[in-house]
This record gives sequence, structure tokens and C-alpha cells, in this order.
Amino acid sequence: MSENRVFVFDTTLRDGMQGTGINYSLKDKLDIARRLDELGVDYIEGGFPLANEKEEAFFHQIRKSPLQHARLAAFGSTRKPRGQAASDPHIQALLEAETPVVVVVGKAWSSHVEAVLGTNLEENLEMIHDSLITLKKEGREVIFDLEHFFDGWKTHPDYSLRLLETARDAGADWLVPCDTNGGTLVTEVTAIYQELLPRGFRLGAHFHNDLGLGVANTLAAVQAGAWQVQGTINGWGERCG
Repeated sequence: MSENRVFVFDTTLRDGMQGTGINYSLKDKLDIARRLDELGVDYIEGGFPLANEKEEAFFHQIRKSPLQHARLAAFGSTRKPRGQAASDPHIQALLEAETPVVVVVGKAWSSHVEAVLGTNLEENLEMIHDSLITLKKEGREVIFDLEHFFDGWKTHPDYSLRLLETARDAGADWLVPCDTNGGTLVTEVTAIYQELLPRGFRLGAHFHNDLGLGVANTLAAVQAGAWQVQGTINGWGERCG
């Protein structure tokens, strides 16, 4: 895969559905996926197959008439603490979606690891490693989304680097720092990507628009050397998009 271009990853069908008042029918999702494919988008994140029957049905239906250009991705999370990736429902749902690409989100802010997952930082690294390596063994292209990455970097940068290294060593094809709170400034984005890219990480970019900087931050990441940009049609998404 050439790295002399930027790859477009559309998440209208997943993150876009988190916008206020946005609710697609199954037909809507299938139609939107076809239109995005016609536009030449590189990746389409179809949704979270474990969420409900509609999401599961989308992946079943779209397999009947595969996309012509875009690579379809299913979204899920790392395995649960103190569990096994091979039997985890999130990992199984990703495999059962039968998409060529899977997106796995993991916690990248130490306070959330402890308060939300109820585990410790070392176990979180093991959860990431086990989940990604299990999916790679099944032949999937793996994109790892690092939730709250920029908040984590500001408080515990050494751990942020360990997260990236763990995911890379487990075979992740893409590492995508996510500005989940939407509070990162352009100067911070530039500095962080310039710190990370010389280390050999293959990075994408996922920014929210709470400060009105979603596009500016994405452009800053690309200018610094990111190879994948994530976004939605109309800027739809959680909170401010």
C-alpha cells in the first residue's frame, strides 16, 4: 500500500449516527454506503455489529453485493479485562461481520483505564495486544483507534507511547489517535505528530469539533505526516461533530 497519499476513512455510518437527531434505517445505511463507494472513499466504517439487530443486518446485507472500491470496516472494542480475546463477544462480533477491515477502539487515557474499565494499565496493554493479534491471525486489516489519546498524552506520555508500541507490535496496520473530547489545539497536534511519526508509527487522524478545530487539526496532522484521515459527511458526529 503506497504511503505517498492520504487515505480517506468515512465514519458517517458509525460516528455520524451519534449526532443529535441522526437515525438511519437499514436501507439508509445501505444506500449511504453505496454512494460513499461511488465517491471513491477508501474505507467505510459500517457500524458496530454488536450494538443491535439493525447493525448486524447491515453487514449481512452488504455482503450480498460487495463494494467496488471502498474497504468495509466493522467497529468494536478490545476484549474485556480478565478475559480471552478468542471468546470475547466484541472480538467474535467483529469476525462474524466478515469485513476485510476491523476497527478496534481501546482506552488511551490512564484515568479511564482505571475508572471505566476497572483494571490496571498493564492489563489494558494485554487487552490491546491480545485483541489485535487475534484479529490479525484471522487475516483482517486492523485499525486501532486510541480513545482519548490526546488527554492521555498530556498526563502520561510514556504510557501513550507504550500503547502505540503494543498495538504496532501486535500487527495493527493503522494507529489512529482520537481527540475524543475535542479539546486539542492545532499547535499541540503538530507537536505530538512530529514527535510520533519519526518513531515509525503509521498514523491516522480522528478529531472532533468542540472547539471548531476538527478540520484544522486534521490538516495539521496530515501536514505533519499522517496517512489516514477520518471524517463524516456534513460533519455529523458525537456532540459537535
